Amino acid sequence: MPVLVTLYTYPENWRAFKAQIAAQYSGARLKVASNPPAFTFGQTNRTPAFLNNFPLGKVPAFQGDDGFCLFESNAIAHYLSNDALRGNTPQAAAQVLQWVSFADSEIIPPASAWVFPTLGIMQFNKQATEQAKEDVKKALAVLNQHLNTRTFLVGERISLADITVVCSMIWLYKQVLEPSFRQPYANVTRWFVTCVNQPQFKAVLGEVKLCEKMAQFDAKKFAEMQPKKETPAKKEKGGKEAAKPQEKKEKKKEEKKPAPEEEMDDCDAVLAAEPKTKDPFAHLPKSSFVMDEFKRKYSNEDTLTVALPHFWEHFDREGYSIWYGVYKYPEELTLTFKSCNLITGMFQRLDKLRKNAFASVILFGTNNDSSISGIWVFRGQDLAFTLSEDWQIDYESYDWRKLAPDSEECKTMVKEYFAWEGDFKHVGKAFNQGKIFK
Repeated sequence: MPVLVTLYTYPENWRAFKAQIAAQYSGARLKVASNPPAFTFGQTNRTPAFLNNFPLGKVPAFQGDDGFCLFESNAIAHYLSNDALRGNTPQAAAQVLQWVSFADSEIIPPASAWVFPTLGIMQFNKQATEQAKEDVKKALAVLNQHLNTRTFLVGERISLADITVVCSMIWLYKQVLEPSFRQPYANVTRWFVTCVNQPQFKAVLGEVKLCEKMAQFDAKKFAEMQPKKETPAKKEKGGKEAAKPQEKKEKKKEEKKPAPEEEMDDCDAVLAAEPKTKDPFAHLPKSSFVMDEFKRKYSNEDTLTVALPHFWEHFDREGYSIWYGVYKYPEELTLTFKSCNLITGMFQRLDKLRKNAFASVILFGTNNDSSISGIWVFRGQDLAFTLSEDWQIDYESYDWRKLAPDSEECKTMVKEYFAWEGDFKHVGKAFNQGKIFK
């Protein structure tokens, strides 16, 4: 194992606890990167460099000083364990794996469905919560029976099985397993308390306090964490009155049908729990240019004869701006498919900008002799990438120039880039392929 290894995570991530506790037992030198500047969740894990090593962008993520990388918390915890934790015999190793799988399949899904609403990061659904409670009881009953004659899950010492199952139950014990609920499962609570009070567990978890009262769904807290929706425009009186019976009917139908049980991993949960940032375009006055209408024309009708005339007829010069962007490092572009991946990756990371932007970005040239440039249309007069930290990962790799909408240069470039045909005199290379952001 490398001398020094790094674990990327966010604070209080129970999945990361597994690896941290395993390292405490094995003596692995583990550096935890969970706070700025070493790691900022929601930013660092969206950068191209991070995604190159960890394609899903999820944490915990592990990197050794020799470049060896791992994602998935169970694999990381296994790698950081010693033989005693993994199981010294084939039978013991299989039993450890059995309990690791048990935690993933039998504890985590119902625990999430029950606990997440109490933390305000998931909507409460009575049927789903009641089912989750029953599923938790089943899992606890299995554990209780197994621990009736055992101190630990596998063998006579703590193993990765104990570490994994304890970590999967942390939030249950802290939030909802009040004394009356856990009373029938005394063996499980005895085992849990024994584990969390071991020095290696305490070094990571600190003092774990068992809950005294079952936490409940907090509607106010949940509402605060949700993005604010725009108030729909009022209908005419006649339409409003006429719609009432139908609305009542639909509401009744919705009440009868329970919402499907949601599954949310911890990354999603943390993202949901983050305070919602203000809409970067909220300060701008309403515009007469309907971006979605233009996008429909562009997608479904001829570009030169329908979409472009529609664009210039309705374009709001005060409410929108047009920008030309050129990739700064053409000498680094190699195979054309890799260069196209740069454009696609940027588009994916700008997903939340789609409502207020449109772009045509083109790759010109051939393998090892290419360039990237594009025309972008943004809401407002500023370069939109600067309005939100979430949009700033790629834009600094481009040189940006605002175009004057009424200039011949702008009209020509918009026509060529939107239609993917023309002289492209400013480029000096032949069109290869293009990508549309809409």
